[in-house]
Amino acid sequence: MLTASPALPGDGALRPSSFKSLSALLAAALLTLASAAHAQTVQAWITTGDQTKLLARAADARFHHGATAATIIEVDPGQRFQEMVGFGAAITDASAWLIQNKMTPQQRTDLLNDLFGKAPGLGFSFTRLTIGASDFSRQHYSFDDMPPGQTDPGLRHFSIDANRAEVLPVTKAALAINPKLRVMASPWSAPGWMKSTDSLIQGTLKPEAFGPFASYLSRYVSAYAQEGVPIFALTLQNEPHFEPKDYPGMRVDPAKRAAFIGGHLGPLLAREHPQTKILDWDHNWDEPWSPADVLKDPVANKYVNGVAWHCYGGDVRVQAALHDRWPDKETYFTECSGGKWAPVWSDNLQHFAKVLVIGTTRGWAKGVLLWNLALDENDGPHLGGCKDCRGVVTIDSRDGKVTRNEEYYALGHASRFVRQGARRIASTSGYDQLDTVAFRNADDGSLALLVVNSARQARSFAVRVGQRSFDYTLPATSVATFTWQ
Repeated sequence: MLTASPALPGDGALRPSSFKSLSALLAAALLTLASAAHAQTVQAWITTGDQTKLLARAADARFHHGATAATIIEVDPGQRFQEMVGFGAAITDASAWLIQNKMTPQQRTDLLNDLFGKAPGLGFSFTRLTIGASDFSRQHYSFDDMPPGQTDPGLRHFSIDANRAEVLPVTKAALAINPKLRVMASPWSAPGWMKSTDSLIQGTLKPEAFGPFASYLSRYVSAYAQEGVPIFALTLQNEPHFEPKDYPGMRVDPAKRAAFIGGHLGPLLAREHPQTKILDWDHNWDEPWSPADVLKDPVANKYVNGVAWHCYGGDVRVQAALHDRWPDKETYFTECSGGKWAPVWSDNLQHFAKVLVIGTTRGWAKGVLLWNLALDENDGPHLGGCKDCRGVVTIDSRDGKVTRNEEYYALGHASRFVRQGARRIASTSGYDQLDTVAFRNADDGSLALLVVNSARQARSFAVRVGQRSFDYTLPATSVATFTWQ
């Protein structure tokens, strides 16, 4: 039974009616808090196809009860998928050379902070290096070149000195800005003496070179670790079904990849660098049977952590199909380039955001990488290979000025707002020309929703999370990121 205590001198007596007043006040306060929660602000950042807005803050939205819009995007934080490693692009020899040699120290600092730094930077947390030369190198080389006809199975001539002037300084600078940056690496070719052509150009890996090539890759990981650059993941060959005629490349069919991983590289890395992942394939969506054949090998399967994909053929949906067969294997998207073959800015923005950011992550990609981080006004430097590829940024080799390209904004709509360790969460997608992907950040619980409007007209929609929603109208051919706590 509730009774009032005797009043002390100078005190008011605590009466039952006082409890009623307190209860009413408490209920009112809770109602006010609930209303404030439902009226929570949603920040919006937009890039439009006509370039009038470029990753620009737009009008805020506010949550309210219910949703009456004809198109509703459902976001469900309770359904969680892969944990994100991040977004970024490759620090190729060409990119590093331009950044080191064609920019002033202040320009270099500003660019790297913009790309790898926290907001207002893009916050790139994933990058890729080439183990030796690619077509975007100023000369063709490996880390153990020998004269024709000579070999070096003991790797006595191994050296990463070719990377000391540009690639290592730029990578270290990026790591200094973002210590959480994950670095993966891929060879375009084994040293020529390990191959059937005795050359970096074309050919395949000789069976007797399996052991030396595994040691070569492990030595690379060791050498970079000594420089303060931990290698997060390796692929054993870039585009192993392609033998280019004018730059380094090497054909490695799935049976040979499985034998090499299962019998050589896998056991060696398990002993010497157990923290470094092995990713198979590193090639296009149009031949998913090839990584599948490697994963079917019971010995290789034990050492393969995941599969890496490129964009130059096929359909992004094969990523999810392969993941469904091997759900214990991770998925990464590791290369795609834009170029002058596709000259319409708004179309490129749509493609990169819709397919390469949203499509790949909805297809289980933990990391998303584009190709060259930076190229010059002449789409280089390069030696062979692609003559009209575009970097995420263009650096004018005459004055160091930077142009931010379509890829910069497509990536930025994810990388600035989706931090390493975030989880992809459920969102409906593909209705009324609206494609979406959503994430929840691990550090503060904030949510980020990317929406691409592919239509030539504005689209209105509601975003519903549980019992509350917000309304928005997105301009034609635009990309938006919405964030809220």
